[in-house]
Amino acid sequence: MKITTALRAFELDTRPVYPLSRVALDKRWKELPEHAKTPNQLLGRSAIGCEGTHGVFLKCDLTCSPCYHAADANKVRIDGNHTVARVTEQMEYLRRIRGPRAHAQLIGGEVSLLPAADHAAALLAMRGNGREPMSMTHGDFDYQYLLDVVLDEQGNARFTKVSFAAHFDSLMRGRRDAVRPRTEVELNPFREKFARMFIDLKRDHGVSSYLAHNMTVTPSNVDQVSSVTRDVLEMPYDMMSFQPAAFIGDDRRWKEDFDDVTVDTVWERIEEGAGQKLPWQATQFGDPRCNRTTVGLRAGGVFAPLLDPAEPKDLAARDRFLDHFGGMIFGDVPVRILTVKIIRALAVHPGDVPPLVGLLWRVIGRAGGVRGILRAARAKRLGFKTFVVHSFMDASDVAPAWELMQSGITGTDAKTIETQERLGACMYAMSHPGDDRLVPACVQHSVLDPIENIGLRKLLPLIGAARSVVARPSGLTKVRQTRARTTTQA
Repeated sequence: MKITTALRAFELDTRPVYPLSRVALDKRWKELPEHAKTPNQLLGRSAIGCEGTHGVFLKCDLTCSPCYHAADANKVRIDGNHTVARVTEQMEYLRRIRGPRAHAQLIGGEVSLLPAADHAAALLAMRGNGREPMSMTHGDFDYQYLLDVVLDEQGNARFTKVSFAAHFDSLMRGRRDAVRPRTEVELNPFREKFARMFIDLKRDHGVSSYLAHNMTVTPSNVDQVSSVTRDVLEMPYDMMSFQPAAFIGDDRRWKEDFDDVTVDTVWERIEEGAGQKLPWQATQFGDPRCNRTTVGLRAGGVFAPLLDPAEPKDLAARDRFLDHFGGMIFGDVPVRILTVKIIRALAVHPGDVPPLVGLLWRVIGRAGGVRGILRAARAKRLGFKTFVVHSFMDASDVAPAWELMQSGITGTDAKTIETQERLGACMYAMSHPGDDRLVPACVQHSVLDPIENIGLRKLLPLIGAARSVVARPSGLTKVRQTRARTTTQA
């Protein structure tokens, strides 16, 4: 490579914001509904939003009430070649449309039903297209399966870091040794076991991880959110995400009036479990009726939010960061490259240094000061934590609102207007390369999944429908047979 070519590549790599990222961010901001263009909005200023796969593997070996997948999802077989091909196609499209970097979920049915080699290949395809993938799972798999995903045939690590989101709640049926849990506390040993696998992975093979804990919330378990929060905070999860249930997917599994659970109700329970207020208003992803998030440093039992919405200096530092650093990619970037990026950004905006340093000291103060942080570090109780509530919408509201949006028509009644506003500000997109479009996740689950599954049942029919479900066939991991389930005709 010529020296001039190498220098051009280095200059591009170390720009604070990649040109394609800036184009994608500006486009995202322009497309946001006016009500979402607020000073605390991160979409279009700092982030493009999250992404997810669809139609790549549908089958699951647990039953949940509710279940967001279409009623016939388990009538489509797992096929590794199909998964990898479709994931690659979807990620290539996302890279073209949404820029060179974003967080993306490898999601469908249960990801650990994929052969481990295909699971790994899908993650590599996502990373190859600039995505930071997170595997979505119920967490009921063994350490050997995790090793089969992370390590190649020679025992070498395919990845330096992996991200998994494990879903645990008492609404799930069929988990090994907890087939029908009655309370959330019964699942704590399984939550701990899952997280310990990644501690072992780091110890044994040097592969780090980011772990999220997911929980669906309905009237039957909303009062247990506080205890789940309190318990999981003491486990090595980086994120705690709660999803108030919505009437989406398999209507045979709608057992309660989900409208009784609101974002505010869930957030109050989270705060009870955390033992303190968790301010979230300083930042926003999309529409506040859909998402609520706060990030902070937890030192011992104290959670120190990175931004306090009641502190004007924090908000001023936020605005400077979004104006001058918004769109900069920090994750999965070599330290030397990231260092030069930051130096270049600060060289152009040296006035940012005092406000950002001041913010750092305020966070340290909220976390108990330097001594408090050192004590927490020695006790191995120091780390960043993220709290999230994602609220999906009912299919009966999404379908008509989306149909009008496709025709460029704005609804006239309050519910349709609200639904269209939330869809327009959605921070979670799925790609349809064949149609050259992105769709919000609520649209995917409410409108498109049932249609897609008709074609997938023909493309990937079950082989020997009366056979038992085969869980986690990796070729390396021991195959586990589960009992054949009696299915109800849709």
